[in-house]
Amino acid sequence: MPSVTATATAPRRRLTAARRRRQLIDVALETFARTGFTATTMEDIATAAGVTKPLLYQHFASKRALYLELIDDVTARLIDALGTAAGAETVFRLQVDAGMRAYFRFTIENQSAIRMLYDAPHDEELARGLRSIQDAIAEFISPLIEADMGEDHRRTLAIGVVGMTEGVTRHWLRQRAQRGSIVSDAESEEEAIMLAERVADFAWSGLRGVHRIS
Repeated sequence: MPSVTATATAPRRRLTAARRRRQLIDVALETFARTGFTATTMEDIATAAGVTKPLLYQHFASKRALYLELIDDVTARLIDALGTAAGAETVFRLQVDAGMRAYFRFTIENQSAIRMLYDAPHDEELARGLRSIQDAIAEFISPLIEADMGEDHRRTLAIGVVGMTEGVTRHWLRQRAQRGSIVSDAESEEEAIMLAERVADFAWSGLRGVHRIS
């Protein structure tokens, strides 16, 4: 009889629950960003992740629950990036510059996440992610406004900077989608710095001239 040579194959390692959940979050984020909340199904996400639907449901009770967790995850990561950047500086102007660089660097490195938040359906609960980011940036900027004015006035100005930043972000995302080209890490870094410098300079030019309005 011909001899049969057994080929040893290394057993596949099962992911830990935490790593599996992280994988599912990352895959779901890309899927939602590509096809939108309404068109995406749990089966789509399971297929993209290479798992069964029952396994996906072990981690997330529903598509809505998964989407809401994605929103919280992205928002928390952005807030952390802003806080770390601002905490490294002590001068107001440098804090604004560092915060803007952190924001646009995060945007460029996490385009799918930002697109998902900006394209959230018209649903009060699902749209909370964009509001969370708006609030996070406003909270970051408000205490940095060194002017003799009340907290409400300070908050109003911070919201204005948020609106400007959001408008630039949406414009940049549209431009990047139209270009559709692969951009190197170095080019992305340069682009983030350029956007940050332009927006920070505009914000700074306006904020340094504000005064109390009764």
